[in-house]
Amino acid sequence: MLLSLVLHTYSMRYVLPAAVMMGTAPTYMLAWGAWRLLSAVLPARFYREVDDRLYTIYQSMVLFFFENYTGVQVIIYGDLPKNKENVIYLSNHQCTVDWIIADMLAIRQNALGHVRYVLKDGLKWLPLYGWYFSQHGGVYVKRSAKFNEKEMREKLRAQMKAETPMYLVIFPEGTRYNPEIPKVIADSQSFAEKEGLAILKHVLTPRVKATHVAIDTMKDYLDAVYDVTVAYEGTVDHKGQRKLAPSMTEFLCKECPRVHIFIDRIELKDIPEEQMYMRRWLHERFEIKDKLLIEFYDAKDSKRRNKFPGKSVHSKLSLKKTLPSLLFLGGLTASMLLTESGRKLYVKTWIYGTLIGCLWVSIK
Repeated sequence: MLLSLVLHTYSMRYVLPAAVMMGTAPTYMLAWGAWRLLSAVLPARFYREVDDRLYTIYQSMVLFFFENYTGVQVIIYGDLPKNKENVIYLSNHQCTVDWIIADMLAIRQNALGHVRYVLKDGLKWLPLYGWYFSQHGGVYVKRSAKFNEKEMREKLRAQMKAETPMYLVIFPEGTRYNPEIPKVIADSQSFAEKEGLAILKHVLTPRVKATHVAIDTMKDYLDAVYDVTVAYEGTVDHKGQRKLAPSMTEFLCKECPRVHIFIDRIELKDIPEEQMYMRRWLHERFEIKDKLLIEFYDAKDSKRRNKFPGKSVHSKLSLKKTLPSLLFLGGLTASMLLTESGRKLYVKTWIYGTLIGCLWVSIK
């Protein structure tokens, strides 16, 4: 019974972070909504500047839990510039924590507020967040034949017109690599073979549409493309087979000791413009990712496993970057919940904010 209690307590380590991150959402939405109304008569760039600062506060709080609270070691390989840039961020996709990895890199460049995502269309129905991600500059896309190229281009052009700093995160695989669903992996490999492309083991065959539209639309606005490969240590079973990458809950329960991130900064001039050639280029980039992950998971020499080749840096995020945001948002939320009128406003924000958000995304 004691052992059961200990295990249950350990599994609940995600409850505090989840409660704070979700619990402060109405407070954040009220602050953002007030600014959205006040800035309605101002040029778009003024709205974006404050919106980016607000987003930085919230995401810094999130990173307090994913980095400082978990104590995870973030190990960076390659060339992450210290300065802010307008970039497209291309990464392999394994789990929901992949979203957080982009934040981890952006905050180290003081560009956290600039992070925007290309997201699958179904996520726009998330309470509060789904609507807000779109307002912050995120782009919702549908897969395959339903992909709306014109809509994505218009959204990106509007961002450029407003001089919006861009740290656009794209997961070209379109869905997560999951070793527990071998059919998805097999279908991806069959498609690659049919198209005369290299068959990939640890990543899925990438889709080029969103990447091509983003690069083609913003080619004169971007500084570079970041090609990012992520590996979560501890995701191999006792037989040496790759396991499912950690979910957000598992990550917050401190089940991932180290995250390995390989960054390759690519100049726009080195990327072909036509979609047909860009497709080949993108697949070649994923071949490089696959080789890195084969080295990480399957290297014959055990000393070479659980790391990428080349020099690495253990990058620890200072509490100064995250704790003030936690105290600020936590304090505001607690102050609201201490009064009856504040509690009513809090509940109404959850309810009406969700309803308005769903209505907004359904007509957009």
